[in-house]
Amino acid sequence: MSDLKKRIYGAIKKPQIMPLATVTEDEKPWVRYITGWGSEDLTIRFITSLQSRKVGQIKRNPEVHLTCGAQTAESTENYLQISGRARFTTDKKERQRFWKDELKAYFSGPDDPTYCICVIKPYRIESYGMTQSGPEVWESD
Repeated sequence: MSDLKKRIYGAIKKPQIMPLATVTEDEKPWVRYITGWGSEDLTIRFITSLQSRKVGQIKRNPEVHLTCGAQTAESTENYLQISGRARFTTDKKERQRFWKDELKAYFSGPDDPTYCICVIKPYRIESYGMTQSGPEVWESD
């Protein structure tokens, strides 16, 4: 794994608040916060409802954009801009794997028919640092 990929994984591996941008039915950008986390292959996941507005938007246009790494004004030293394509899964193993009791406020359980996982496969990630003149860029093969 390259040094850049290791640093990107280090920045996304823990759950965090991320602004997620999608495209509306009338081709306008729409941004909302999600709680996302990444795996070693840089795939990002978050939990949502199949009935949410973002699901409809992503079904029409799977292109999404995320920003992460800067949670406060003091922590903006390093951050990521992530472009990717999203899809949803209701795979039983995935739903069991990510289920937490805190989700009972939104879903009846891991078998709730509206509970799903959004899976984002990045194809371009720009890593910014306050001491850099421009971003370091990771692109998928």
